[in-house]
Amino acid sequence: MISQIEPKSIDEAIIDESWKIAMKEELSQFEKNEVWKLVPAPADHSIIGTRWVFRNKMDENGKVIRNKARLVAQGYNQQEGIDYDETFAPVARLEAIRILLAYASHKCLKLFQMDVKSAFLNGFLNEEVYVHQPPGFKR
Repeated sequence: MISQIEPKSIDEAIIDESWKIAMKEELSQFEKNEVWKLVPAPADHSIIGTRWVFRNKMDENGKVIRNKARLVAQGYNQQEGIDYDETFAPVARLEAIRILLAYASHKCLKLFQMDVKSAFLNGFLNEEVYVHQPPGFKR
């Protein structure tokens, strides 16, 4: 069962079973990749809020094929030098993609496209980061 409507808030999403499944799928990826663990909130650290972003994934004909719920951190509450020292945002530059395609074409290589449910950075943070539990899923 797939919802055709993108909810604007957690209150709208939590009443629709298809969006609850999408949110649970996102949280299961966090658990599977050991992204976080539940701990009591420390008094001496700032705690970053989280919020849900809901999107419908569509096929080439515009038909909804999947509901995607993404949990995002509200990092704008952090202050450089206090909560973190540096930032890093990996992105694929268009030039790098063009070079890859040109090289593959020149060498007659096959390239395959893959849809990834969740992507996580393989790295370690130097700072301790605390986030609030996801809205709608507090223990």
